[in-house]
Amino acid sequence: MSDFVNIKDYDASIHREILDSLTRDDQAIIEICEDRAIAEASSYLSRRYDCDKIFSATGSDRHPLILMFIIDITVYHIFCIHNPQKMSQIRRDRYDRALTWLQEVANYEISIYGAPELQEEEIIKKSTNILKSNPKRSNAL
Repeated sequence: MSDFVNIKDYDASIHREILDSLTRDDQAIIEICEDRAIAEASSYLSRRYDCDKIFSATGSDRHPLILMFIIDITVYHIFCIHNPQKMSQIRRDRYDRALTWLQEVANYEISIYGAPELQEEEIIKKSTNILKSNPKRSNAL
């Protein structure tokens, strides 16, 4: 279980009574969906950013934009448990926006200001485009 998201963080995105009714007051469901959302986000962010530092942060040390998207992804997964056919369009849109943002971060189209980045060596190791060449040969006669 991650301490990155607190139950009070959901108040800005979903009413507590709706969240409780969707999960049937089972806190374990929320924690499972949070862990899945963090794993999903980490798969995109881990190429550039230190996910261990990002998701181990608590309180005001958490990055607000990352927190917002984690909550959006978590709430989407919680709604999918209930009845995905009757899910509101806003929940689908927020989930799609979170995935689009994560893809843009992974593709180096945008950066996350203030998020802890990996060391240059780690980024190079995880890069999909690495240019290398053979050592220069001396052909002088």
